[in-house]
Amino acid sequence: MNSTMLAPVLALALLIAFAVFLPRFGVLARVRHVRALRQRADDENALKHLLSQQHAGHAATFQSLAGALRLSDRRLMALVARLEQHGLATTVGPRFSLTPEGERVALQVVRAHRLWERYLADEARLPLSRIHAEAEHREHHLTPDEVDRLEAFLGHPTVDPHGDPIPSRDGRLADRSGTPITQWDRGRPGRIVHLEDEPPLAYAQLVAEGLAVGQVVRVIDATPERLVLSDGENEYRLAPLVAGNVFLSPVESMAEAIEGTRPLSAHPAGVPAEIVALDPACRGFSRRRLLDLGFTSGTELTPVLDTFAGDPRGYRVRGTTIALRRDQASQILVRDVA
Repeated sequence: MNSTMLAPVLALALLIAFAVFLPRFGVLARVRHVRALRQRADDENALKHLLSQQHAGHAATFQSLAGALRLSDRRLMALVARLEQHGLATTVGPRFSLTPEGERVALQVVRAHRLWERYLADEARLPLSRIHAEAEHREHHLTPDEVDRLEAFLGHPTVDPHGDPIPSRDGRLADRSGTPITQWDRGRPGRIVHLEDEPPLAYAQLVAEGLAVGQVVRVIDATPERLVLSDGENEYRLAPLVAGNVFLSPVESMAEAIEGTRPLSAHPAGVPAEIVALDPACRGFSRRRLLDLGFTSGTELTPVLDTFAGDPRGYRVRGTTIALRRDQASQILVRDVA
């Protein structure tokens, strides 16, 4: 090969080598990155499965993991070995269980998932039937600090759009409340506090019917073939198997639920008060707006200005007077200052 031909060949070889071995953006770096993401998703999905089995009172097994993750035996064995090597899971005979560190990590994945669902429903306005699958993908791409920032952006919500509690930053998980509507007294009003999103087909039917967390309904007819619900304006006809995924709690205001409190809209003028909490039904931009204005738990404030009609009303908060409409103030729960 003469020198005239050698130069272009060398240039091409250098270009290929550059494209393959370039740090971060080269082909090898991209392959390693994709492989690491896939491995992280497999490991975290396995931890979530072990956590769900633990909460259901069951023991996870190799077969249950294979069914949940749909991995080959070779990849599954390598995954179990990684979890044990990192102190996240232990094996006793055919059963797998989480270590305390594994449970902590699993709860953080659940936290990221439910916060993503909250974001996709409230901010991205994605249809509820699609948020679970999208959150399943996104939950593996955030660092703990990014999860904290997402929670703050959303105004520290306590439940996801299905009514499932969101684990706290330190790993506390509240019990899920509610009674299946199939066990609810006929004619008694109840507030929907949870819509089970598994199996997806049943959940899609509930969403298509127009049922949502927070809605007040009552059972007006029940037969072995169907339950008929009403919210006073519309009727919803559900097969008992689907209706069993709707959970209700007694209808009561937030203030009724926490003794010694009242909505800020009902607090006497000129009397100092302490903020206890924001109503969980206050979500998205409205919740963030109140938090940004300083209406956070533990803050003291005083109603100082009343208009002739009583709406809006002025409140002295952190040295500033802020006007809120009655419906905004009704979402802030307060108690008298001791």
